[in-house]
Amino acid sequence: MTPFPVASARPSRVEAPQAPKLHIRDVRLEYGARTGRTVVAIEGISLDVPDKEFAVVVGPSGCGKSSLLYLVAGLADPTAGEILLSGQPVSGPGPDRGMVFQSYTLFPWLTVRENVEFGLKRRKVPPAEREDVVNRYLNDVGLAAFHDAYPKQLSGGMMQRVAIARALANDPQILLMDEPFGALDSQTRGSMQKLLLKVWERDHKTVLFVTHDIDEAILLGDRVYVMTARPGRLKEQVAVSIPRPRTLDMVMDPGFIAVKRRILDLLRHEIRDDED
Repeated sequence: MTPFPVASARPSRVEAPQAPKLHIRDVRLEYGARTGRTVVAIEGISLDVPDKEFAVVVGPSGCGKSSLLYLVAGLADPTAGEILLSGQPVSGPGPDRGMVFQSYTLFPWLTVRENVEFGLKRRKVPPAEREDVVNRYLNDVGLAAFHDAYPKQLSGGMMQRVAIARALANDPQILLMDEPFGALDSQTRGSMQKLLLKVWERDHKTVLFVTHDIDEAILLGDRVYVMTARPGRLKEQVAVSIPRPRTLDMVMDPGFIAVKRRILDLLRHEIRDDED
């Protein structure tokens, strides 16, 4: 395998000037104000995610990574600050954001096909177009042969494939993924990472992805945002200038290892700071 440098000489999507698809500015989130026992989960986070970028958020447990994703999804409201998607304020959930959770959030009473076409039906997409879209994404995730199966008949990895197909079928402006492979065994997780890389390389959908797995963050991301311990703040952003397309065996390359060392060093110092 040919080693690659940490900083690539080729033009990088991370470095190219682009208007942000997602704009987060001075966001604060606190809980418990009504009870008088306020807990600040997120404090003063500002970040921009350019169009078509794969952005990843990592940080210590309990730092507010998932809370940040829920704010972008419109499932919670920030205490202060603003969140804009394509220049428009986020207020409540909407089809412009596709969400994939760690848990398998499929409708158990619907078949695989019916789960994937659920959002399209709600948007009143014509049946013929709906069928084309569903077939495309079921083929993408390798589940065309299981279109009539119910979630209880599928493995965990298969259910998560359906969840990804359902989110992408609705053609959201941004895909939000909250540790979507965290509950899978290592072999299935690797296969899901390969699948996501393949689909993303074709469609270049803007993604905000939360994970505890540093290897996963580097393998998938154009940029990794490192958060502090609670209250979660943005500690640093690390550009991943590793060439694409990427493969799972890149984790052994010196360039990959150098980026990983940088992120681990940030997290190690953060844990020590938190414990002092």
